[in-house]
Amino acid sequence: MSFTQFDGGASLFSGGGGFMSSQATQPADSSLSKLRTAHGVIPLTVKQINDAYQSSDDKYSLAVDGVDVTNVRLVGLAMSKSEKSTDVTFTLDDGTGRINVIRWVNDTADANEVALIRNGVYVTVIGTLKSLQGKMQVSAFSIRAVVDYNEIPLHFIHCIQIHATHSGKKNSCPLLQSPGSGSKNNNTETDIYKLVLDVFEEPASLASEHGLHVDEVVRKLGIPHKKIKEAIEYHVDVGHIYSTIDDYHFKSACTS
Repeated sequence: MSFTQFDGGASLFSGGGGFMSSQATQPADSSLSKLRTAHGVIPLTVKQINDAYQSSDDKYSLAVDGVDVTNVRLVGLAMSKSEKSTDVTFTLDDGTGRINVIRWVNDTADANEVALIRNGVYVTVIGTLKSLQGKMQVSAFSIRAVVDYNEIPLHFIHCIQIHATHSGKKNSCPLLQSPGSGSKNNNTETDIYKLVLDVFEEPASLASEHGLHVDEVVRKLGIPHKKIKEAIEYHVDVGHIYSTIDDYHFKSACTS
């Protein structure tokens, strides 16, 4: 799948007059917000970030749809990769714009992760937004190559979902409903999702460098592996947790 093939989908988010128009309201301090604060990771497009940054009077904090934004998830092509002994930088192009990404290399796990980044490869980046010399960049703490191209349009669907939630425009579209909505077992499923998230947000889990293995969550809760995986996949999709050293270890994205 080429990037030009995906441009048709990305154009939904880059035109003027769609939800991609400027969405910043006013700057907010991340520790004591005057607006709503979004915990964890928010899926966004580069254009959303650029519009919010250009509209903000405070270049050290951003608000999208009235919500403070610090940690984000982006999906796009890696370009112009540059390597140093201490870090790797590259440009991420998601079809709506480009943004610089830096990944600091502190240990072998970091080195192995950045070794997979190649020019022309689609990657999922999770990191913190930083302002540097008048431009916004992402200081990444997780970068993974996209292995299933369904992840790309799915990311943009999540951008729509989060935008609709934060701007109060939820509708009956199944893609925008809560997990398990419409199901007879909705309450049970929602309870499981909450239990799983609670495990990842325990102090011991937050303190673990590489997070928790799926099997550890299964042992803690005594819930079938399949149900745990479904809950984990949901929380990854909406940005509550993220994978770390492999596809079986996950860590909470909450910073407070």
